[in-house]
Amino acid sequence: MTTDTIASKNVHSVFASGAEAATADKRTVTRSDLAEAVFRRIGLSRLESAQLVETVIDEISDAVLRGENVKLSGFGTFLQRSKRERIGRNPKTGVEATITPRKVLVFKASHIMRARVNNDRVDEG
Repeated sequence: MTTDTIASKNVHSVFASGAEAATADKRTVTRSDLAEAVFRRIGLSRLESAQLVETVIDEISDAVLRGENVKLSGFGTFLQRSKRERIGRNPKTGVEATITPRKVLVFKASHIMRARVNNDRVDEG
């Protein structure tokens, strides 16, 4: 199966059964689980499936590290935000402390994904 054929597959259907299973028993879906889902649904070899998952994760990671937003339509957006220096408080002792500036990774779910999480129907058009 070619890369073009894989790209044309509905990614939602590739991972739907794994995501639904994770919700039912509250387990964590791993890279291995994603590779297995690609293997079962797309028909690539296990090695090719694992390499595909790794490549996708690497591309997303590299883009976020470069400061780019990664938008996966119907799923959500990964972005990097800068937090400025601020004063915080130790919750145990109540002592004030300076929190240094830092960058944080943020994931914002799409309205379609939020609706699915809440078992709502959404118009995707």
